Amino acid sequence: MEEFFQDNNENSEQPEPAEGKPAVVETIQQLGQTAAPATDSNIFCMTIIGQVEGHLVLPPQNKTTKYEHIIPQLVAAEQNPKIEGIIIVLNTVGGDVEAGLAIAEMISSLTKPTVTLVLGGGHSIGVPIAVAGVKSFIAATATMTIHPIRLNGLVIGVPQTFEYLEKMQERVVRFVTSHSNISEERFKELMFKTGELTRDIGTTVIGPDAVKDGLIDAVGGIGTALQELNRFINERKQSKGLPQ
Repeated sequence: MEEFFQDNNENSEQPEPAEGKPAVVETIQQLGQTAAPATDSNIFCMTIIGQVEGHLVLPPQNKTTKYEHIIPQLVAAEQNPKIEGIIIVLNTVGGDVEAGLAIAEMISSLTKPTVTLVLGGGHSIGVPIAVAGVKSFIAATATMTIHPIRLNGLVIGVPQTFEYLEKMQERVVRFVTSHSNISEERFKELMFKTGELTRDIGTTVIGPDAVKDGLIDAVGGIGTALQELNRFINERKQSKGLPQ
């Protein structure tokens, strides 16, 4: 009996301990539990959390999603034959516009089924990412803030600057309206609404309202999103004549 437990302990996968720390202590500190459940899955889960970091490195106290980390992962998931579907979970305040659009374009161009889920919040440039999948879900209490593009730092007050800003904003509007059921008029109405946000123009929409406006497809959680993703995976296999 002692040999059986000893063999099991030797074969079980444990994280590499940091210097001077036992593996169990390291796992508790990093994951909050003694052992992480390990299983082979045909679904790749990607999280967009905190602030989307672009070309400028944000302060270390900020929770960030770095686009140079996300894009290679999406390429790897697209190329990996074991990955049959991708779920993108968002809880983001927004961030760099070009980085966010790059991630959104990558998600929308994947050939494998993709489902997005907004938990907590999918604000600002998180909106294009949230609508980039084949189907989008939002939690009933989650929110999405829609507002015009803003510039930070030194801004040169010349017509060219505002023309560039307008073109970038049109890119966002075009992407969102082409990947969701919201009309351009309604999206711009929400974007330029006054009197709702304290220091800015724009609108914050809650889950059911986002679905009502056609921005998000349905209200749901992780279970509903995974169920829908598995349905897409089975449909894709059926269309290719593969065993389900």
